[in-house]
Amino acid sequence: FIPVESGSTTRYPADVRWPGVIKTVLGQNYEVIEEGLSARTTDIPDPTLPHISGAGLDGSAYLSSALATHQPLDLIVIMLGTNDVKKMFDRSPYRIALGMGKLIDIVAQTKGGVGTSYPAPKVLVLAPPPLGKLFPEARAERFAGGVEKTKALPGYYEAVAKAAGAEFLDVGTLTTTDGIDGVHLSPEAHKAIGIGVAERVKSILQ
Repeated sequence: FIPVESGSTTRYPADVRWPGVIKTVLGQNYEVIEEGLSARTTDIPDPTLPHISGAGLDGSAYLSSALATHQPLDLIVIMLGTNDVKKMFDRSPYRIALGMGKLIDIVAQTKGGVGTSYPAPKVLVLAPPPLGKLFPEARAERFAGGVEKTKALPGYYEAVAKAAGAEFLDVGTLTTTDGIDGVHLSPEAHKAIGIGVAERVKSILQ
């Protein structure tokens, strides 16, 4: 989402969003498939948005189908967790990291999809950058306590990724959450993430 002070917004163009930046950096020898969904969580439904039907915003409910749709795949890059820190979910960083671990397991269990011999793709776990200064007051209330939780996530994510045999990158080392709302990212932040993740992708796949 493009950060706004309040109200509805729109998405950045595909080439501005960090997966699009990755695609540009990697070049023609790579295919990058974007599966981003605003408000998605690791593995919990969001009852406040019932009009998003089916798997809804629960990443674990959607992931297996997405993997099978796009196989063969070499690498899955997952950056989730920011929405899990919303006050209404009452989740600890540890519990959120377990949700990420569940996603890593789903990738392994889905393997190559339906009736194929493709191997399970590798996984790169991204810890999102910590929340910034939340604005306006309604958003600050929605994410109350979330700044501290997002600061703690990288340590838990790294441990879960290591235990599950996945790769890990702390996106907070690449950029900050610099949008005016304290949740979303500027074009410059998207660019920094895209460049940093692209370099990691190349090192994993080569």
